[in-house]
Amino acid sequence: MSLENLKLIVFDLDYTLWPFWVDTHVSPPFKKAPDGKVVDSRNKHIQCYPEVPEILKRLYGEGYILAVASRTSEIQGARQLINLFEWNKYFTYYEIFPGSKTTHFNRIKSLSGLSYNQMIFFDDEERNIRDIKKIGVVSILVKNGVNKALIEAGKKQFSNGNK
Repeated sequence: MSLENLKLIVFDLDYTLWPFWVDTHVSPPFKKAPDGKVVDSRNKHIQCYPEVPEILKRLYGEGYILAVASRTSEIQGARQLINLFEWNKYFTYYEIFPGSKTTHFNRIKSLSGLSYNQMIFFDDEERNIRDIKKIGVVSILVKNGVNKALIEAGKKQFSNGNK
């Protein structure tokens, strides 16, 4: 399959775009501190993985539709972080609620009008990768956060037709 067929890139959040579980490792609500850094309710500095902002900006600029699929129960906190990191300008679809990633993808498919073979998925959990591969989405296991090399490897895997 050609890379031209790739239209939509879906990211998990916890341990994929940021190095923590938003529902257990940090304390919402979040805000921007006077120095511009994002902090939680205990004033702990909250960061994403280093290459993520540049990756999202680049993928969006290349014309890809971007989406979030997260099973977290901390829905409001996750959305707050996305807004504070200023990623809301890149994401079109937000499926953030506990439950199966398959449900997230069914909703994204329905809302976008795209088919599963036009999507790629990045997640840090094997079970989610397995579930989403079963429905025909190229799925990439994230080991230490999303980075440029992993995105390029994912695109290559997509164009090679590997699920």
